Amino acid sequence: MALRWGIVSVGLISSDFTTALQTLPRSEHQVVAVAARDLSRAKEFARKHDISKAYGSYEELAKDPNVEVAYIGTQHPQHKAAVMLCLAQGKAVLCEKPMGVNASEVREMVAEARSRGLFLMEAIWTRFFPASEALRAVLAQGTLGDLRVARAEFGLNLTHLARSVDLAQAGGGLLDIGIYCIQFISMVFGGQRPEKISAMGRLHETGVDDTVTVLLQYPGGLHASFTCSITAPLSNTASVSGTKGMAQILKPCWCPTELVVNGEHKEFPLPPIPNKCNFTNGAGMTYEAKHVRECLRKGLKESPVIPLAESELLADILEEVRKVIGVTFPQDKH
Repeated sequence: MALRWGIVSVGLISSDFTTALQTLPRSEHQVVAVAARDLSRAKEFARKHDISKAYGSYEELAKDPNVEVAYIGTQHPQHKAAVMLCLAQGKAVLCEKPMGVNASEVREMVAEARSRGLFLMEAIWTRFFPASEALRAVLAQGTLGDLRVARAEFGLNLTHLARSVDLAQAGGGLLDIGIYCIQFISMVFGGQRPEKISAMGRLHETGVDDTVTVLLQYPGGLHASFTCSITAPLSNTASVSGTKGMAQILKPCWCPTELVVNGEHKEFPLPPIPNKCNFTNGAGMTYEAKHVRECLRKGLKESPVIPLAESELLADILEEVRKVIGVTFPQDKH
């Protein structure tokens, strides 16, 4: 049976996700509806992607009985409202990262999904790339020995994007790209909670975080660090080292196709996609879509790869870092 998707919001990320879905077998995935806050934009998106239903409000899509799972592609300050709306109508939900602006938003969404017995997952697509899966296998096999250090860097000049520097839209590097760094560290250290977090940050003139470096101490003397920036290009790589060697996820670390383990390179080519994507390696969105279908077909209420407790943990860490460097969003005051 095909999984029937509804696409909430018609931005660039939704376009890439829809493009990726439509390369998968129609017997497994179908996009049956799309919604925007402006009907003409929804209709234009529907025409472009050959989707039969277009709605001028998210409520209408949430109420469509033909939609099984909603993909939330809005900007992150709008995530919570859209997720709660879809859960209230009994939909399974895949929500773009970061799931919420702060930890309390994430906890509310998780509690709602659990109370209704519905599937909810944060769309940290990086976790489903074969290169990430291969790294998890390397760690499970003990190839690197006893782990010691994990590092990640992600920096791009994003100041041309108005939302990136807009405090009202929860802009800045931490939520947009820092989440990729912390999810990597969390993945390699098994979703443990750090014992200590130190951070330093440079703030942009608009009040959002510009460049941030974070040090984390984990149980058992494990250390991690990451740097993210919206004004400077960084190496955009991630690595983990142990007593027997090192594994590196090469650039682009957020959508990786190359893994180096103790000097040995492995490549993981992307699936072919006929249409051009807006974002680097957009074809890799097929991996997380397949995972969602697997979870739903097994009757799971959350992903074993990105459990909801880990989404809460990532939100906690990012919020703690913001407190240390002095970044407060309007959403924090609710």
